[in-house]
Amino acid sequence: MNKVYALVDCNAFFCSCEILFRPDLIGKPVGVLSNNDGCFVSRSVELKQLGVKMAQPFFEVRDLCKKHNVAVFSSNFSFYTNISDRVMITLAQFSPCLEVYSIDEAFLDLTGFEHLDLVEYGKEIKRSVEMRTGIPVCVGIGTSKTLAKLANHMAKGSKKAQGVVSLLDDRHREYALKKCSVGEIWGVGKASSKKLNDLGIQSAYELSKYNNEIQIQKVLTKRGLIIMKELQGESLLELVSKAKNKKEIMCSRTFVKSTQTIAKLRTALANYTTSACEKLRAQESLCSSIQVFISTPPHRNVPQAFHYQDVKIPNSTSNSLHVINYALSALEKLYQSGYEYQKAGVCLGGIINDGEGQLGLFDSRDTEKSDTLMSVVDHINQKYGETLIKSAACGSDREYYAMRREHKSPNYLLGWSELPKVK
Repeated sequence: MNKVYALVDCNAFFCSCEILFRPDLIGKPVGVLSNNDGCFVSRSVELKQLGVKMAQPFFEVRDLCKKHNVAVFSSNFSFYTNISDRVMITLAQFSPCLEVYSIDEAFLDLTGFEHLDLVEYGKEIKRSVEMRTGIPVCVGIGTSKTLAKLANHMAKGSKKAQGVVSLLDDRHREYALKKCSVGEIWGVGKASSKKLNDLGIQSAYELSKYNNEIQIQKVLTKRGLIIMKELQGESLLELVSKAKNKKEIMCSRTFVKSTQTIAKLRTALANYTTSACEKLRAQESLCSSIQVFISTPPHRNVPQAFHYQDVKIPNSTSNSLHVINYALSALEKLYQSGYEYQKAGVCLGGIINDGEGQLGLFDSRDTEKSDTLMSVVDHINQKYGETLIKSAACGSDREYYAMRREHKSPNYLLGWSELPKVK
């Protein structure tokens, strides 16, 4: 039986989330910025039409945005994640097998649904998501994940398609492949695109018809050969219903303003370690090492330094309090007076599944008590606010090390104090 996949992708997701509680912005240029209000990571159609590019620094187009009354927002990831969860819950009702590919994309396995009109089924998916969450989506359908991705790309660029494109028909698939340049294929970057161009391959159609598999694998490795076969309609990339656990978990920030005091660095690293450990526990893992670094601003005329240390943790753990102690001990060795530090971070390594850790002959650890404590802390913070309970080392002053978010919208769904007000 041939596989059938659908890719559902939210349109300008971050912008759509912001517009959800600001209907006055419908039809107007809207943009969302990256961490520290650096560059654009999401743009409405109207903002794209003004010529603002993806990843373009905000400072370059600040005057343009002011001239055209562009609604600019700082990233509000807790809000976006909440909306994303609602979208994915809705999508899960349309297929027994779902892969959450990213915060705004999901693959659905529609194999066995061929007795239905899958274009109409795709439109029903689109209507349901938009009705239940308010987020506009496009749906692409194909016999492989790569073709479903291509179909979704076609759906976004066609008003006639009404947001849904199926490439199950040979004629439609051939048309889409001819319209798609190799640089637009999912998984083909700029370097790979140039290599294909050097072989005389300009379009996805030409790649799918290329008769030298050995040459493709030599130029693009095995991954490139898989892409070629997927474009031919063969399904080689299976759905991953459960995300793989991360092998490293990093948390780092550039401070709003630099600091020369070790006390502020301690506070920042304690908070970053806490965030990293929360992610570690969320995937039910333990870590056996932590990398700590502090650095000066690279683009300022000040003495430069990048101080780094990798610390081994004898007993694998996910306890924030334990890991913070190791991070702060490393900081004591790294810190040097006289430098203006503007960035710090931690990276948890040696990650294993919870329950796989082994104690040494003379080691001891109150695992049950530690796990219970962290579980209670996580539960309370998730329910009442992410920083309600934390280590005293985290302090209370977040101004200097928190991200710059001058245009942040309220967390409409995460607290009574930020609920939208109706006059």
